[in-house]
Amino acid sequence: MFQNFDLNQLIIKIATLLFAVTIHEVAHGYVAYRMGDNTALLAGRLTLNPIKHLDFVGSFLMPAMLLLFSSPFIFGYAKPVPVNFTRLRDYRKGTIYVSSAGVVANLGLAIICGVLFRIMLGLELFQHNDFFRPYITELFLFLGYSVMINIVLAVFNMLPVPPLDGSRVLAMFLPISLGQQFARLERFGIIIIMFLLVSNSLSSLFAFIPQLMNLLLGNDGLRLFLVLIGAFK
Repeated sequence: MFQNFDLNQLIIKIATLLFAVTIHEVAHGYVAYRMGDNTALLAGRLTLNPIKHLDFVGSFLMPAMLLLFSSPFIFGYAKPVPVNFTRLRDYRKGTIYVSSAGVVANLGLAIICGVLFRIMLGLELFQHNDFFRPYITELFLFLGYSVMINIVLAVFNMLPVPPLDGSRVLAMFLPISLGQQFARLERFGIIIIMFLLVSNSLSSLFAFIPQLMNLLLGNDGLRLFLVLIGAFK
């Protein structure tokens, strides 16, 4: 189980995950602030300091379990940013914008990191002095893992399962009575999500992730990333 353990890669994975979930939550809070709710601002959550957003289960326990069982993907979540949806200037539009903000932020970050990865690849940095090669390798790993983790977070959070972001967006398109009933499922949300993960029901959804990574990194970029993480030789 631990024969391919690499402390350096573990640190990079944790760093990219913490950054990704922090960006995700700050995006929620910032859009809510722009839409009229300053709850996140008053709570001190509109900050890129990851310590303010850490959640024991989502930021440590879940990623650790995925690593322990050699999951092909690593993801987690941060402590949700507090949002008072009733204070939004336009409840329906504001809820859709705020709920979508985290996913959009993760996709945007994945695209930026993918572009930087391709630029570095085009510069053929591995052909330069061997002294810098370890640092170049770590930068490639950071960008590659950032693309992967941000895609996983975006795809996962689009699921229409309370309390994930996709469920709030879906609720805004349902009749009021049905939307209220749907919202009541949130108390069982974690149980539903864990069941979907344990039963491997999300395998078809996550099957799209390598294709999305290939789109952002390119064929050569994805191949290099897989070689660097030891998944392909």
